[in-house]
Amino acid sequence: MTNISTLPPSPASSAAGPLIISFSGVDGAGKSTQIEALCGSLAAAGVTVDLLRFWDDVTALGKLREVSSHLFFKSEKGIGSPQKPVDRRDKNVQAWYMTLPRFVFYLLDALRLKIITARLRRKSTGVVIFDRYLFDELANLPASGLSRAYVRLLLKFGPRPRIAFLLDADPLRARARKPEYPLEFIQKNRAAYLNLSALAKMTVVSPGTVEEVAARIRQEVFAHCGKFYEAQNTLTDSKKTAEVREVLSSQLQA
Repeated sequence: MTNISTLPPSPASSAAGPLIISFSGVDGAGKSTQIEALCGSLAAAGVTVDLLRFWDDVTALGKLREVSSHLFFKSEKGIGSPQKPVDRRDKNVQAWYMTLPRFVFYLLDALRLKIITARLRRKSTGVVIFDRYLFDELANLPASGLSRAYVRLLLKFGPRPRIAFLLDADPLRARARKPEYPLEFIQKNRAAYLNLSALAKMTVVSPGTVEEVAARIRQEVFAHCGKFYEAQNTLTDSKKTAEVREVLSSQLQA
């Protein structure tokens, strides 16, 4: 867990627990870039932000699963870049015999997520941002009747973030930014995310420039935190700005 800001929230926000926000989407959609931008905006407003990475901080038996993908599927290690593509073989392995193990692992992850979010709600943190969430696993399941029933069950069981962003992206551009998976898989994965977004009540952010997407995300977050964000961005009087920041912290859970 990485703490972004050093400013503590107000007692009002501490009593209600943190505002939980998640970011999901295909690889190369720009999640890390947008998370960094939002963390900067919130920190500038005097809001404490904690960042959790789903694969590192939530998943059960993460190391075992990673080693297994390298051992059994010959998946390459590392993060793909335009200068150095990587041939990943893990979630894109859609063989029938992988469905049951995923059912088991995803249930364990949902249990861990439930425990972690329960602990977070007792913390005095203003905002908690998840880099990926349970949704990013459910999007890997086949569109069969059994899998659909399982997805609905886990969505009911798993904890929901206050705001669940789905960053939509053009598959060609996403793969160009992060060449790790075949284009065909990214196209199918994008369709699965869009189908899931309706079930999970996710906020879909359409593709655009980095600045355009960041502005849409800020607008959505500001709507949940109150109109005080917009005021803070336009005020130049330091006293009034301080007042807005104080009100903002107390409004995060309103």
